[in-house]
Amino acid sequence: MHYMACNRIRELDTAALLESGKPCPQSAIGGNLKAERQQPLPNGVRRDGVVAGLASCGTGLLRDWPSGGTGLPVGRPSGGTGGGSHVTDTIGLSYSLDSALGPLTVARWQNAVGREPRRLRARPTREPSMPFPHSVFPRFVRLALTAILFSLAASRGSAQEERYPLHPDSQRQIGVPQGTVTAHRLTSSKVYPGTARDYFVYVPAQYDGKRPAALMVFQDGRNYIREDGQWRVPTVFDNLIHRGEMPVTIGVFVNPGIVEGGEGAQDRFNRSFEYDTVSDRYATFVIDEILPLVRRQYSITDDPNRWGIAGSSSGAIAAFGVAWHRPDRFRRVFSTIGTFVGLRGGNEYPTLIRKSEPKPIRVFLQDGRNDLNIYGGSWWHANLTMLSALEWAGYEVEHEWGDGAHNGKHGGAILPDAMRWLWSDRDEAITVSTVNHPELKDRIIDGEGWQRVSSGHQYTEGPAVAPDGRVYFVDAPRGEIWRVGARAEKASLFVDDLPGVSGLMFDAKGRLYCARNRSKKLTRLDPDGTRTDLAEGMSCNDLVVLDHGIYFSGPEEGVIWYLPQDGQRVVAAKGPNRPNGLITTPDKRFLLVVDSAGRYVWSYRIAEDGSLQHGQPYSYLHSPQDEMDTGADGATITANGSLLVATKLGVQIFDQPGRVHVILDRPQRHQRLSNCVFGGDDMDVLYVTVGDSVYRRKTRLKGIAPWQPAVQPPKPRL
Repeated sequence: MHYMACNRIRELDTAALLESGKPCPQSAIGGNLKAERQQPLPNGVRRDGVVAGLASCGTGLLRDWPSGGTGLPVGRPSGGTGGGSHVTDTIGLSYSLDSALGPLTVARWQNAVGREPRRLRARPTREPSMPFPHSVFPRFVRLALTAILFSLAASRGSAQEERYPLHPDSQRQIGVPQGTVTAHRLTSSKVYPGTARDYFVYVPAQYDGKRPAALMVFQDGRNYIREDGQWRVPTVFDNLIHRGEMPVTIGVFVNPGIVEGGEGAQDRFNRSFEYDTVSDRYATFVIDEILPLVRRQYSITDDPNRWGIAGSSSGAIAAFGVAWHRPDRFRRVFSTIGTFVGLRGGNEYPTLIRKSEPKPIRVFLQDGRNDLNIYGGSWWHANLTMLSALEWAGYEVEHEWGDGAHNGKHGGAILPDAMRWLWSDRDEAITVSTVNHPELKDRIIDGEGWQRVSSGHQYTEGPAVAPDGRVYFVDAPRGEIWRVGARAEKASLFVDDLPGVSGLMFDAKGRLYCARNRSKKLTRLDPDGTRTDLAEGMSCNDLVVLDHGIYFSGPEEGVIWYLPQDGQRVVAAKGPNRPNGLITTPDKRFLLVVDSAGRYVWSYRIAEDGSLQHGQPYSYLHSPQDEMDTGADGATITANGSLLVATKLGVQIFDQPGRVHVILDRPQRHQRLSNCVFGGDDMDVLYVTVGDSVYRRKTRLKGIAPWQPAVQPPKPRL
């Protein structure tokens, strides 16, 4: 399979020629079509199966070469000694074409293949027909050709060696100033203890230190800087920067880490761990450990719109992961033969792309149909799935598919044009919109983000909405209860002496019930200030108050407690590993219990006597990070039955059958979400407690509280 110009070139059809029994005519381009592999066998039979120079045959029969962008008309021989372009024969081999065109210029190359990456297509070749007559060549030649052709036929369906012509911008051009590449070594790391690695820094000739440069980081860095390699990034950057087709850009090329095993031992190679792990660990390493070293020497912009990142294979998923987790820093991604498969959870990215709020990143994807298909999955299909997800979610994405295998041949060939696209409109910020997003448009308001309404606390938790629309929350370590008005007035202190308080819930009479986990008490605060301890001697993390009684989670005992309005607490159910947040469905017929040490929210039917029946792990939570749990904590619900759960990834929004449709971003990257609740005059403002702060966000959703009248939600789509 070969990287081809848009013009269809005549094909060398050896089998058809032999089958015809006719003398072999001279080629339209005669002896100027030369096989790249010059390992002759007797009578001109090449080891790669190409018939060339057979007696009077020239190079074979060319069929159908229309005049086009190359300017080479049908039937005219070419001359000269230029070269660099390739044609492809039926057997799938690539030839150098010494044409009368002379050296292949950038303009001629772009005329042939098109300037837009999407036009750069690899064309599959046909396989030879079999057999051929015995009257044309001597017996030993026929036997050799037969063996070759049968061998090719036997390998039908397998990837043939693909060849892609070197882009003119991957070659040194006269008059283009060259940047410099320096080698460095990092021998310590906090993120990856014990690792050592090389990294390289490219500085373009146009960099003067007066104006901050753009940045692009490459994984598996050594591969990209070789002057005679597949990528030749410094050369490409030199040419594109010289013509103003990308900004003045400093390139950083980072090798994966190695932990030395010592004498007589095998080293530990960190590549898969660093690159394939779906977490923000590698992003932290690049941003906090590598780049500060580079920025000590060079002025690099702080504008994330001018930070790009690239990689191939596992390096590609690493590059995407850095931008995915840190779009506040990186917003341009170049991915070739990306390993978006089930090695360390990378197969979850397409799902997360569809369900998460779009991030302001631009992505270029490349892969080939003959990429790997092994125990972790199919690379080709994984990249198709990535493209589908990105397009569905409204991202800026371009792609180039070929017929290649798991290598950098195709990616290197399209690198210059990919960079042109990736850095186009570089003076305009990359933006995202949810106006047309299939899942977000009816849930969130485009352009409406998180607003901080209170900060400076030690740890916020347990929000609850009062009948007047105000939201109350706790500062758990300090034993305080705070409240914020329905219109986001400044938060005010409500109670400052309730040790161990962790969760809150109102009833219809305006009474506030307090779960006091550390104090092992359940306490009620009446509007007149009266305090009543309703139960004690058990863990009590979160709660739901209904007319007939109170349900509260006991994480230490691993149970859900039930306290009837006039009775003693009992164990209502077991099931979750560590029961945490609770909420009822709008009709108050089911109790939903978050398992903070598992991947599910449990569902129980509430019986007439208050007991819980038919418990099962119902709603599946996402946790792609390299951690053991989802970090799921508190929960709330909408009037139509959509469950919202605060997790490490953000607020996960479920449909009634327990499937996550949307994941809202966390307001603070470094702070963990603990809980969420709807409040405001219309119950359409979502409040979240996160670390030392409380945030609010107006939505298109409408919440419902347990103290409100029961509502039967609509029947869901199953």
